[in-house]
Amino acid sequence: MTDTDALEPLSLDGDALDPIGGGGALIGYARVSTRDQNLDRQTRALKASGCKKVFADKKSGKDVEREQLAKCLDYMRAGDTLVVASLDRLGRSLQDLISIVADLRRRGIGFRSLHEALDTTTPRRASGVPCLRRAGRIHS
Repeated sequence: MTDTDALEPLSLDGDALDPIGGGGALIGYARVSTRDQNLDRQTRALKASGCKKVFADKKSGKDVEREQLAKCLDYMRAGDTLVVASLDRLGRSLQDLISIVADLRRRGIGFRSLHEALDTTTPRRASGVPCLRRAGRIHS
């Protein structure tokens, strides 16, 4: 039995190829694991991609309490897009990542990862969402 066998199936609700979000504000989220690490590279990339506001945590991804991520998610409205430099900056695990993206989709908020070129606001790039589903053995 693998770790993913024990996970309950998650759903990304609706057709994963349907664009979600876009047209609103681009909001960035950055995270480093320790206080000794620097957020500059991530925040520069997020601002260069058009983010008007960037929330940042200096905490391990394993830490459930990511205060700035919670504030970021609360701040966002339908039509906005959450932008991260890389998928590993957002989720503590694949299941956590999929859960966050699914919640964004339900709220009408787009998601973009710069490194992986994943973007749920465009039909062509939204095709990356089924990859998350397959990787996490997710069933619709």
